[in-house]
Amino acid sequence: MKRVSTLFLKIAVFLIGMPVLAMCIFLVPEIAKYLAELYPAHSYLKYLVYIDLYASAIPFYFALYQAFMLLSYIDKNKAFSELSVRSLKKIKYCAITISVLIGLGMPLFYLMAERDDAPGIILIGLIIIFASIVIAVFAAVLQMLLKDAIDIKSENDLVV
Repeated sequence: MKRVSTLFLKIAVFLIGMPVLAMCIFLVPEIAKYLAELYPAHSYLKYLVYIDLYASAIPFYFALYQAFMLLSYIDKNKAFSELSVRSLKKIKYCAITISVLIGLGMPLFYLMAERDDAPGIILIGLIIIFASIVIAVFAAVLQMLLKDAIDIKSENDLVV
C-alpha cells in the first residue's frame, strides 16, 4: 500500500511540473511580448519578464526534484534520515527563492495591470508569493519535526 501511494505522489509531482513547463514554453514569451507592446518605448521590459519568470522556474523544478527524492527515500525506508531533512531544507529554500523572485517581478505585473486595467494580474502574482511562503513554512515545520523525530530515535537506539 505504501508503495502505491508513493507511486501516486511521484506521478502527481511529475504532473505538477508539466503545466509549468507548458507555461514556460508558451505563455512566458506571450507575456513578454504583450508587455513590450504595452510599453513600446521600454522594450527592454520583456527581457526582465524572461529573466524573472524563467529564474523562478529553476527553483520550482529543483524543489520538485527534491520532493521526488524525498518520496524515493520513503520507498527505501529512509524517511527518518538526514537525507530527508536535507531535502525538506532545500524545498524550503526553493520556496523562499520563488517568493523573492516573484516579489521582485511584481513591478512588472503592476505595469501590465495598470496599463491594461486588469487587477487580476497582480492578484495572480500575490497568490504565487503566498503559496510559496506557505510551502516554505510547511517544509520548515516538517523539517523541524523530522529532525526531532530522528534525534528521539537516535536516543532510543543508544538506550537499547
